Amino acid sequence: MLTFSIIIPCYNAETTIRQTLESLCAQTFADWEAICVDDDSTDGTVDLLLDAAMGDPRIRVVSNPGKGPSHARNFGALVATGEFLAFCDADDIWLPTKLAELAESFADRDVDGAYGQIGFFQQDPSDATVFSTVPDGDLTIEALLGENPVCTMSNIALRRAVFERTGGFDATMVHNEDLEWLIRLVGAGARIIGLPALQTMYRTSVGGLSTDLDAMLAGRARAIETAARFGIRPTAQSHAIHHRYLARRALRLGDARTLALRHAVTGLCHSPAGFFKPFRRGALTIAGACGALALPRAVRQSLFS
Repeated sequence: MLTFSIIIPCYNAETTIRQTLESLCAQTFADWEAICVDDDSTDGTVDLLLDAAMGDPRIRVVSNPGKGPSHARNFGALVATGEFLAFCDADDIWLPTKLAELAESFADRDVDGAYGQIGFFQQDPSDATVFSTVPDGDLTIEALLGENPVCTMSNIALRRAVFERTGGFDATMVHNEDLEWLIRLVGAGARIIGLPALQTMYRTSVGGLSTDLDAMLAGRARAIETAARFGIRPTAQSHAIHHRYLARRALRLGDARTLALRHAVTGLCHSPAGFFKPFRRGALTIAGACGALALPRAVRQSLFS
C-alpha cells in the first residue's frame, strides 16, 4: 500500500501552486501521491496542475464535485490510496524532511496523527522570522480552544482509518472548520502528537478566508459547541488568547481602526494573564491596537504582517 496521500484543495492558485508542488517533489521520503482537488479555478491553476502531473505521475488532478475546501478535503480522502493522509494548502511549502519525519513517528502504532512546527512568511520562506511552538504531550481539546498549536491544515497528518472515523469535515462551515474537525478527532480518542521539528512554511496574507473576523467568531462558536459534546468548555484564558489572535488579524487587515482595540480589550476582560501569555505577544498586540488609532494603514499592516 502507498504510504502517504497528500490532499491539496486548489482554487485560483496559479501564483503559488508550482512552489507548493516543488516542495513535495523535493521530499526525501518518496512514497506518496498528491491529490490536487480543483475547485473550479478560473485562472491558470488547472493547466499548471496538469503540467505537473505530466512530469510526475505521483501527482493526480481531480475536480471537486462539491464546493469549498472542506468538500475538497473530504473528496480527496475518498479517492486517496495511501495508508496515511496529509493535508497541504495550495500556497504553503513543506520542508524536505517532513514526510520522512512523519513516517518515523507513525512507526509507533499508538500514534494516530502528528504535526510539527510552522514558519510564517510572506514572499519567500527564507524571510520567516516567526515560528510556532510545539507543546509537550498529546494534543488536547483545551489546547485547540486556546493557541491551537496545529495552526493550519498544512501541518497535520494522520492514519486514513482514523480520518474516516471522524466523518470528515463539516462542509457547511467556511471558517474554523479545521478547528471543529480537530476537536472531533481528539474528542473521539485519537492520539495526536507534536514533533519538535520545523516542517511547514505558512504563507501569510491579508486576503483569503481568514479575513472575515465575524465569520471566524461564528465558526469558533460552532467548534465550542462540538467541544461541549465532549464535556470541554473554553477557559477564560483560551477566550483571551483567541481575541488576541483576532486583534492581530485586524491589525494585518487594517480596515477598521478600532476593531483591533475592541478585540484586545475583550481578550483582556476575559483573562489578563491569558492575554499576556507570553507577555511579549500580548504587550505588542496592545501597543499595536492603540497605535492603530493613529498609524497609517500601510504601517499597521507592515508591523503585524
